This record gives sequence, C-alpha cells and structure tokens, in this order.
Amino acid sequence: MDPVADLLAFIDRSPTPYHAVAEARRRLEAEGFRELSEADAWELAPGDRRFLVRGGGSLVAFEMGSASPVEGGFRVVGAHTDSPNLRLRPCADSASAGYVRYAVEPYGGVLLHTWLDRDLSLAGSVALRDEGGARTLRVDFGRPLLRVPALAIHLDREVNKRGLVVDPQAHLVPVAGLEGAPPLAALVAAELRAQGIASVEPGDVLAHDLMAYDVQPAVVAGVRGEFVLAARLDNLGSCHAGLSALHLAAQGELPAATRVLVLYDHEEIGSRTAEGAAGPLLAHALERAVAGSKGASPQGFARALARSRMVSADMAHALHPNHPDRHDAAHRPLLGRGPVIKHDANRSYATDLRTAGHFAVLCARAGVEPQRFASRNDIACGSTIGPITAARLGIPTVDVGNPMLSMHSCREMAGAADVAPMIEVLRLFFAGA
Repeated sequence: MDPVADLLAFIDRSPTPYHAVAEARRRLEAEGFRELSEADAWELAPGDRRFLVRGGGSLVAFEMGSASPVEGGFRVVGAHTDSPNLRLRPCADSASAGYVRYAVEPYGGVLLHTWLDRDLSLAGSVALRDEGGARTLRVDFGRPLLRVPALAIHLDREVNKRGLVVDPQAHLVPVAGLEGAPPLAALVAAELRAQGIASVEPGDVLAHDLMAYDVQPAVVAGVRGEFVLAARLDNLGSCHAGLSALHLAAQGELPAATRVLVLYDHEEIGSRTAEGAAGPLLAHALERAVAGSKGASPQGFARALARSRMVSADMAHALHPNHPDRHDAAHRPLLGRGPVIKHDANRSYATDLRTAGHFAVLCARAGVEPQRFASRNDIACGSTIGPITAARLGIPTVDVGNPMLSMHSCREMAGAADVAPMIEVLRLFFAGA
C-alpha cells in the first residue's frame, strides 16, 4: 500500500492511544507477532516475534535476532501514542442555559483555540461493572457529538485586534445537546449496546477515560498533493513510521540484533507513569528478553545494552512561512525535505555527535539528506522520550522526526513526501545498517 494512504488509514483508526495500540496489535498479529503476558515466564528463541501491552495505550514489540541480545544487542525505535487533546472530566455532566454539556480538561500542551467550532466525537476506554469486579473496554462513538462554539464577533468586536484568549475552565466546555439530552453514563451504555460490545446499564459504567477528537478524516491536500492534514500527526506519524519499518525489515534477513519497537503513552504530560517512558516498561521488556534467551549469562543485560542503539522518533518543527523569526537562521527544516535530526546542547534532545553521525549515514544510504533543528537561544525547546530512555538505560539515542506545522493543534500539517523516507531510514536501522 502507498505509505501516505496507509498513514491516513492508521490515523483515522487511532482516535486515542487505546485505539492506536489496538491498530498496532492488529498489524503485528498479521505479521506473526504473538502477545506475551508480563505475568508469565518468557522463553525466547531467534526469530521469535512477540509484543506486550501495558495500560491499553503502550506497547513493546520485538523480533529476536539471530544472536542472543547479549551478543547482538537491541535496535530500538521509540515513539508515543498520545496527543494533546480534551479529555472528559470524571464527573463530566454539566448544564447551563438550557444546554447539556460534558466538561473537559486539557491534556498536554493543547493549542486551545483550535478546538473551537470543530465537529467532535468521543473515544477511549471505559471501566464496567463485572461479575469479577470490573473490566475495561474500548469505545469509539465515531460520529459528531460535541462542539465548543466560538463567541460571535458581534458580541466581542475587539477580538481580532486584541487576540483570542481561551479560558480553559470557562470557555472550553463542549455542548452535547439541549436540555433533556442523556447524561454521559447513559450515553456510554447506550452506545456499547448499539455497537454490540456489551449489554450494560448506566449504573454499570464505573469510570472512563474518554477523549474528544475531530471527526474530519485525514487527507492529502495542496495543489500538487504536497501535504498531509490530520489530527494527531504528533505523534502517530512516527508510530506509523516505526510500525511500517518493522514490517518491511521483517521481510528481509534476520540480523544479529533484536529489533524493538516501543510505543509509549503519556509523553505529552511528562512520561512519569507506569506506561510512560519514565516508567520501567522498556527496561523490564529488554531485561526479560535477555533473561529469556538461550545463552543468558551474568551481566548479560548490561552487556546487551552496551551493544544497543535507539532512535527516538517524534515530529519536528518546520519553518513557519508566516513566522520565520521563530526559528534559528541556520536550523530551518522544511516540509518535503526529509527527516530532521534534533539537537539541543542542554540535552532536551538525546542526540550527540555519534548518534547524529550514525543517523546521517542511514539517511545517505536511503538517498536523503537529513535536516537539522535546534531552537533559538531565546525560545526553549520541547523534549521527547529520547533523553528519558537514554538516561534510564544508557543506550546511545538520536532524536529525529519528520517536519510539521500546526503542532499541538486539533488538526496538524506535514509533508506527504516525508512519509516514505523516514520509513526507509528506520528500516535500515532495524536491518542493522
């Protein structure tokens, strides 16, 4: 399948981290990967394809190399499944002026004004009462339910001069219906019954992690089809690249190194969760891959890490044509010009001269020239899972990403020509190049 069309499909099937991991699981199982339980003992052999899921929104997949990890090390590609959005509050039901509303809380660094006047649906996971206590299920309403209406200019005539200020407490409560519309628990129960997922009553809904999302599908745009316009490109674009690269690499010869793909939840809020990069998920998986392999030996985990490399893939800031002054003059990535290596002297990105050089060599082998990004000295850069993972495991790591505009908007923008090159570079990385 065309990689751009496949990216669009992946994004549309992944309105939340739970759904992104479910789609990743579907793709991995089609390639012969089988799920592991963290509660079981692992026995692994060369060529084994396994994956595990934690918390519903994080996943680690790996294909064991021809050598044990102690001898072959790991080739790790990491990305994150979450994106800034609006998440329903635990007690979401609200009413005002004859409207039923569902209260939300901003998750991560949301560009708030971009959520106004959007056709929003809900998706996520719910906890339901069960005979054994509670169970969790994914749900996706898949149709417009909510809207955060903007205030008419007639009622705020200075807004275009003064600038729009969105109070997240007062101005960001989506309208769900007119008076008499069902409360959230009743809506969830009815949807689960309608979809044939579960036969439940409103009182069976114990908790939820539901997220608003724009129902407009991902598309190719531009007068020559230059652009990808979609929600959640940051960072489903990188999740898709990692999955696609693993798929392509798995068609070739088995390398000595064990290939690993880790997709984390909660990067946008700092990663300090059991499922996030600051937690033990990847460390546990790698350590157990060493211990579960034949030829495991004393100090084997440390020896395996010493032979390992990691690519932290997260979308990068492209030069904005209307705000060129926001970029350093020598570090201005452009859409359609290929992968970006991210640099920061204070190590908000994990890139160092060795890892930057290695990634540049991979780019050359893929026939592309890497772009470089470093923030202006007077504008703090963001960070990624890269420095967190590098510090936890001591694996040499490079931070990279495809360039994009409108980062953290409800709907983002990237270059269609950048999709395939990143996949190819990551494929070469997985192949042991």
